[in-house]
Amino acid sequence: MELKKRAGHRGTGPGPITPDGCAVELYTRLPVRDEPDIIAAAVPAGASVLELGSGVGRVTHPLLERGFRVTAVDESPEMLEHVRGARTICSPVEDLDLGERFDVVLLGSFLVHSGDTEVRRGLLRTCVRHVAEGGCVLIQREGEDYHSNVPRERVDPAGFTVRIASTRPVGDGVDEVLCEYVFPDAVWTQTFRSRPLTREQFEAALAEEGLRVDRYLTQDGIWVRAVPST
Repeated sequence: MELKKRAGHRGTGPGPITPDGCAVELYTRLPVRDEPDIIAAAVPAGASVLELGSGVGRVTHPLLERGFRVTAVDESPEMLEHVRGARTICSPVEDLDLGERFDVVLLGSFLVHSGDTEVRRGLLRTCVRHVAEGGCVLIQREGEDYHSNVPRERVDPAGFTVRIASTRPVGDGVDEVLCEYVFPDAVWTQTFRSRPLTREQFEAALAEEGLRVDRYLTQDGIWVRAVPST
């Protein structure tokens, strides 16, 4: 399957680069943070999870270790080659229709901030058509200051630097964001388009596709538990 490059998305650095500018080798190096703990605390033990945009399995594998049953979806076959122990499906997320429903649908990696409104709508519709009755959708948002206080950087305890180097308005409320990942032996960059959403705009976008916020899972509002509104 030949993948179409995402407009405004690109990446540099060693190894394969996905259509949205992600470097596969980079993602194999990134450590697990608190995402699995946040997810596990918000859903029933042993739940079935549809993980949309799983990448190399950075979150998938810790969820499997906690006893969840995970179906990992990504449009990059090179990413999915690194996923172990989960059912894997190679597909653009916005096109997915498995004819199945899951206790939990997971939309991480700030995907809900897609610069393309139609892509965002497609992502949320995928969530709605795959969530089981009584289930939930867990969504990761950008922080409120993601597009401000730039440039900024964070030195990870693992020994690399993550830098938000620039944000540049490109029209229609969308920014082009440049991220840099600096390791002792390699440097990767990713450029992508992102639409900032206030809480009100985020909740309105969910409502448009039949979802409502059940609760914010973290004090910073980055992780959200949503449920079907009907």
